[in-house]
Amino acid sequence: MFGRNRTPDVPPTTGGRLVYAVGDVHGRLDALEPLLRDIGQDVLTAPPAERPMLIFLGDYVDRGPESRQVVDLILRMQADEAFETVALKGNHEEALLQFLDDPSFGATWMEHGGGPTLVSYGVQPPATRTDAEAWQRVRDAFDKALPADHRSFFGNLRLMETVGDYAFVHAGVRPGVPLEQQAERDLLWIRHEFLQDRGPFGKVIVHGHTPAEEPQLMKHRLGVDTGAYATGLLTAVRLRDEGQTLIQARARRG
Repeated sequence: MFGRNRTPDVPPTTGGRLVYAVGDVHGRLDALEPLLRDIGQDVLTAPPAERPMLIFLGDYVDRGPESRQVVDLILRMQADEAFETVALKGNHEEALLQFLDDPSFGATWMEHGGGPTLVSYGVQPPATRTDAEAWQRVRDAFDKALPADHRSFFGNLRLMETVGDYAFVHAGVRPGVPLEQQAERDLLWIRHEFLQDRGPFGKVIVHGHTPAEEPQLMKHRLGVDTGAYATGLLTAVRLRDEGQTLIQARARRG
């Protein structure tokens, strides 16, 4: 499903690259698979001279039912030479890593949707969230269930990718701070301070993190999180020197 085109007054450039940026997946394999099929078909309509880029904006896990399978698919995309595939870190990947480091974080992670992630790896959350020993057992089981390539994937996610006049991050940036000086916490968690600022931010910021009913295509930022975990609607934006185009796919189930 293809959306509206947008060409700003002075279009930002990708330096000639064809780039697709994918919003928060949150375990919705049933939305990611059709979206990637549509992206693959889109590339064929006007094959670029250089390998296209596929940039995932973070939050692959939690809330939805198939976090493990989503990571498997992204790993396959990274191994596929058809795309240069970049995976950015989201705040939910940070939460997963924090649980591995500190089992006492488990209850907090569950409040943010971590339960389905554990289940997707074959691990059941404890019945009582205040049982420290139970959380240690769950952490150990999760650590054992996590494949080596998944562990490497989570441990090596990037915080930012820049292409031409665009910067890709998970949540946004802190206004007034140069891009190269942005704090990791802001890149993963910032919300209101960024969203309420009209920019500019040094580059056009392409981000997820804050779900909205419609993608936010603005002069200085492009927000592409359409709440796939709840709506089943996953959004990507195609960026080329001539403009910006939305590509969306809806999951088999809502």
